[in-house]
Amino acid sequence: MDDVRSWVEESPYSRYLGVELVEIDESSARLRLPYQDANSNPGQVLHGGCAASLGSIAGQAIARNVLGPDSGPWHTAQMQVNYLAAAINEDVVVDAKLLRKGRELCFVGVDVATTAGKPIANITTTIRGRMGKPENHAYVSSGDAGEADPGKMGPHIGQIPFIGNRGISVEHMMNGTSRLVMPYIEDNSDQAGGVHEGAVLALLDTTGAMASWAEASPGPYKASTASMQLQNLGPAPKGDLVAYGRCIENDDEIYWSDVEVASASDGR
Repeated sequence: MDDVRSWVEESPYSRYLGVELVEIDESSARLRLPYQDANSNPGQVLHGGCAASLGSIAGQAIARNVLGPDSGPWHTAQMQVNYLAAAINEDVVVDAKLLRKGRELCFVGVDVATTAGKPIANITTTIRGRMGKPENHAYVSSGDAGEADPGKMGPHIGQIPFIGNRGISVEHMMNGTSRLVMPYIEDNSDQAGGVHEGAVLALLDTTGAMASWAEASPGPYKASTASMQLQNLGPAPKGDLVAYGRCIENDDEIYWSDVEVASASDGR
């Protein structure tokens, strides 16, 4: 459990967020995240990528604990995040419960809520322990057409505290497509040295939102991500990342976007 606590609280990314491991046992875990402006959107609203990160961290904490220290490296094979409400200038608590343990997989349910009990997000996740298997050979992304027009909104996105603190910038954001880059920095890293899974989720969340905004165009709209589905192919390497977003459908109220995150150096 000391190894798990160290990973949760001392990985540079989660340490920067301020994540605290309150308690953990063989079937559950509780985390706490005190409010700070650095984790927010405008209006002191907790960023969706930060909420998703808490689901990833809590799920991995349980899997690392029950599968054992020799079961790594670990990654979230899939995650479904449903955003229920906004946490505004509030501390949040995370309650995770082991649903089922397999030989390599752990299925975990996670609830994120304010300390007053308001539900913020409901998350289901599947964590894989790779049991020492070698790194997977991920396919090469097809990328995009190479346009470089950030549009009207793109230059301002990096001023949002949580996004700016990740170093995320918009290279392209027009006609329902987006391309965002996230440099490798210490505050985005995992204890093992690669990019922390939570930072990957932050990039994924933001790129999908920007693809939707690129389709809707700037306007007097109030919008939020309702849900996010992730398939993670393996632990992220140490290096810069690039994400390609594409809005695939909309009905003028809901916008559906696909996002692919890849290594900036080789496209995998």
